[in-house]
Parts: sequence; structure tokens; C-alpha cells
Amino acid sequence: MNFEMEMAIINWVFFGLILVNTVGAIVTVFRRPRSITSVLAWLLTLIFFPVLGFLIYLFCGRGIDGETMYRFKQEHISRITEINGLIHQNNKKFHRTVKTSGSELLEKYLRNVEESPLAKGNAVSFYTDGKEKFAALFEDIRQAKNNIHVEYYAFFDDQIGNEFLDLLVEKAKEGVEVRVIFDPWGAKGSKPKFFDPLVAAGGKATAFITSRDLIRKTRLNYHLHRKIVVIDGLIGWTGGFNVGDQYLGRSKKFGYWRDTHGRIVGTASFTLQEIFIKDWNASVQNEEDQLEYEERYFMMPEEECGNVSMQIVSDGPESEEEILKSGFVKMILAAEEKLWIQTPYLIPDDTMINALLIAVRSGVDVRIMIPDMPDHAFIFRATQHYANYLHKRGVKIYSYNNGFLHSKTIVMDDLISSFGSTNQDIRSYSLNFEVSAFVYDEEVTKEMQQIFEADMKNCTLLTDEIIENQGRWLRFKQNFSRLLSPIL
Repeated sequence: MNFEMEMAIINWVFFGLILVNTVGAIVTVFRRPRSITSVLAWLLTLIFFPVLGFLIYLFCGRGIDGETMYRFKQEHISRITEINGLIHQNNKKFHRTVKTSGSELLEKYLRNVEESPLAKGNAVSFYTDGKEKFAALFEDIRQAKNNIHVEYYAFFDDQIGNEFLDLLVEKAKEGVEVRVIFDPWGAKGSKPKFFDPLVAAGGKATAFITSRDLIRKTRLNYHLHRKIVVIDGLIGWTGGFNVGDQYLGRSKKFGYWRDTHGRIVGTASFTLQEIFIKDWNASVQNEEDQLEYEERYFMMPEEECGNVSMQIVSDGPESEEEILKSGFVKMILAAEEKLWIQTPYLIPDDTMINALLIAVRSGVDVRIMIPDMPDHAFIFRATQHYANYLHKRGVKIYSYNNGFLHSKTIVMDDLISSFGSTNQDIRSYSLNFEVSAFVYDEEVTKEMQQIFEADMKNCTLLTDEIIENQGRWLRFKQNFSRLLSPIL
């Protein structure tokens, strides 16, 4: 066999492998419904990274498995309806209600698609500094008398992580019911054995359901991103802070950590409790470990807590709709004067981009604040791409330069605000299990506006000149990351 024939055979084999890989990529990607942007991103990954791409898809690209979907749908609907009835009963004490047509429509939408009731008469306080947040949270936990339910994406085995664990162990030894849900992929140290001292003290801990069965069922792309603590069935915590030293500004890489977490006292915490119970029951392997909707988990306030009306809304890949994203879109389209957003990751899909541009072209003051440093390189470059794109179309982009901005908030006019775990990116819209609060209160919205204005003092406003000075290599990385953004 001469050299030319050998080369011809090699070429045909190479061509055949490319053809098989391409056909395999097309069949794989189109096996389940996806957005066109997700289809294109996965095709690029599978075609240009033949072996590695399929391994990535195996763990990150498959849809959430049927058993997980089934377990999330097995909750006792009658009990959930009963708990929502308690919220409505408490609401009768308060005459204050949602006032504008935009807020009424948003409240109705979230109530209809997610059965998230509007809860009146709550007290809400915000924490933007990690040290202050954990000091206040730990004090609440020390005062707990009956039950403590904790759910975090990242629970690090470091100084604050062990302080948190030690406190939970102490409360468990006192006879308080302590339960923890964690995502093993969220942080180094988030392993079952880390919680062994808690279990030995009488508490319980479970890994979130999507982390089970590494080969057959694991979906690394579906994360428990919620941050929830509910204490004695009346005090709830949710927001952006995870449990780790970096969230207290102890990381040399990130420096000061700027985030937003809310402390809620009132019946709005009932919905946080429902979410925890649903996640717990879906995640535990033994049926006897499942929780019932007991009265002690939903304690009606004996006196007035506050006057804030709000909805707690959860969303995740088990839902047929992108509920939280749709709620944000309704806020954007209802805005008349201002729409101010904080997010660490800005990777919106076409629907969100169109909504933002409609707001801008309607004369709304649209501002988006993002970090000026990366915690994930690809995501940061994709965020820069969309920041540039939106700036050129009238959105004011602010880069926070006093550390790392991890806050996830929205301020709409002087009427509605939102905070929680949900980023403005495709992952939070459709892949992560998230939770956010929608607040219908002028005073709370004004407070969040003032926090945004204070943060602006530590920001740089994106300009045409800054974009023009970005080099070709940086722009290439931005554009390449944008192509993969639907799967980042």
C-alpha cells in the first residue's frame, strides 16, 4: 500500500469520525425540547470537542430525570392549600393591599402559576454585609425553641462553616429539631460526613436530590441555588449569601463581599417553610424521614410583625414555566420611571433582553450593576459582552469596584422590589432551583433604592470609550463566551 492510499484511508476515517460525531451531536441535542440558543451552544460543544463534549453533556446536558420530577410533584396539595389558607386568614387583619394595576397583575400571575399567596403584615430587614448577616442569623438560631430548617447551595468547611455547624449541633443537643439540606457540588467540604457531628447530636442532614446516583442520574447542571433558613415557623431568611469565609470578606481573591439578604418575620416565612419541606421530602431516601406539614412549622403571629406585603416564589427545572424570569419580565414591562437591577451574572436570554430594551425605549431609567471582577472566567466574559450590548442600546451599566458584587435585587419605580437567590442569567432562569421575594411596599422599595444609590458611589459607569479600549483578544473571549452562555 503506497503513501497516497494510506493518506486517503486516513482522510476517509477522519471524515467518517467527524460525520458520526456530527450526527451523534444532532441526535443527542434534539432528543428533548430546548431553546434555540441552548441547541446551538450544545451543538458547538459536541462538534468542536468530540469526546470531551459528550462527557460534559453526559453530566451537564441531560434533562432532569423523571424520578426527580415525580418526587417534587408528590407533595400534599391539600396541606399546602391549608397553609395558604392560614396566610389568607392572617391577611384579613390588614387593609393595606397592592395598589397599582401593574403590581396587581404581577401578584395575580405569581399566585396563579406557583400558588404563591400574597402575605401581608410582615417585617423585613436587609443585610448587605456578611459579618452583620451571620451575627444576626446566629442570634436568631440561638433563640430557637422548636425547629431550625437550613438550606444552602454552598456550605464551606471553613471558619464560618464550622461556627455555623457548631451552633446547629448545640441547638440539636438542646432538643431543638435541626435539619439541613445542602448541595455537595456547591462548595468544598459540602460532604455528608461534614454534618456527622450534627447527626450524632440528633439533627439531620441530606444532600439535595439532584446530586444522587453519580453515573445514572446526576445532573451537574441542576443546582440547589436556594438560600433558606426558617426558625420556629415564623422567622425566615433568604437572599444571596452562602455559608463560607469568602462571604464575610475573608478572601484575598474577592476582597469585600457585597450581597443582599433579607430577614422576614411574618406569614411570608410560611412559603419559605413550604419550599424547604418540599425540597427535604424530595431529597431524603427513606420515607420515614419525610416531614409532615405540622402546625409547629407554621406559627401564626401572636402580634403584628409589620406592614409589608410580599410573595415568596420558588422556581426550578421541575417547573413547566420559567416562573421567576416571567415575574421579572412583568416587572420590567410595568415600569414607568425606573428599573434598577443588581446581579453578579448578566447573561439574559432574548425574552429578557427584549423586555429591557422595551423599557429603555419607553423612557424608563434602566440601570444594571455588575461586578468588575470574575469568579468564573467564562461567565464574566459573557457578562461583559451583554453589558456592552445593552449599554449601546441605552441601558446604564455600572461596574462595582469595591470587592465582589453578588447581590440579586430589582427596584421597580417606587412600588415593587425583589431580592433572593436568582441571578439574571439563563442558568437561574431554567436550570437552578431558586427562590426570590417580591415585595409590594413603598418603604422597602425606597430602602433598596437607597442601597443601590450608595453602591453607585463605588462603581464605574460603562462608556463608549471604555468599550473602544477593550482589546481584540478580550472581545474575542467575550464573543466566544457569549456563544456558550446558554450552557454556562
